Amino acid sequence: MKLDSKIFDRIRIRGEKDAEVKSHAPRCQWDGCSEPGLHKAPVGRMKEGEYFRFCLDHVRQYNKGYNYFSGLADGDVARFQKEAMTGHRPTWAMGVNGKARTSPDIAHKRSGRAGYYSRVRDPFNLFGETDHEAPKRPARRPKALEAKALETLGLDANATGADIKGRYKELVKRHHPDANGGDRGSEDRFRDVIQAYRVLKQSGFC
Repeated sequence: MKLDSKIFDRIRIRGEKDAEVKSHAPRCQWDGCSEPGLHKAPVGRMKEGEYFRFCLDHVRQYNKGYNYFSGLADGDVARFQKEAMTGHRPTWAMGVNGKARTSPDIAHKRSGRAGYYSRVRDPFNLFGETDHEAPKRPARRPKALEAKALETLGLDANATGADIKGRYKELVKRHHPDANGGDRGSEDRFRDVIQAYRVLKQSGFC
């Protein structure tokens, strides 16, 4: 390669650049030091974004003894470290929402239960909802098989789910084989009661 190549004209000499940076750098803030302060060191807690300017030897010495939590109690340090895990942002427990605590109706709608009840009945209470949470089932005229089942239990079309369950328990106890002394007629009645209750339950009456 020729010494007068244009490539040599574009090479930046590191020594000259360093000398230029040092000449414009502020003086080291360590007491008694006249070296250029090329290295930044944090001032401390509550002064984030502020820095000292030290030379290389003194910034190393400063960093060895630097303690961000200097002067804080152990409890304050532990709390700071815990809050740092979430970036010092507020947090809430799982499943807790401010609006849900103050407005249960909103929480009920957001959970999807209102939409569920508007489309599908839950006659067997599979989803564990209480009666006061579910909208009341509109009264409807029972079909022929359902009307016959109500007649078997001795109830009319206006009977509620609680009425049906109560009458079912009463008739089962009365006509159970262990309670009727082996009466065949009572056994037939027992089977009719069970079948009627199944029909009403599957139809959503109870």
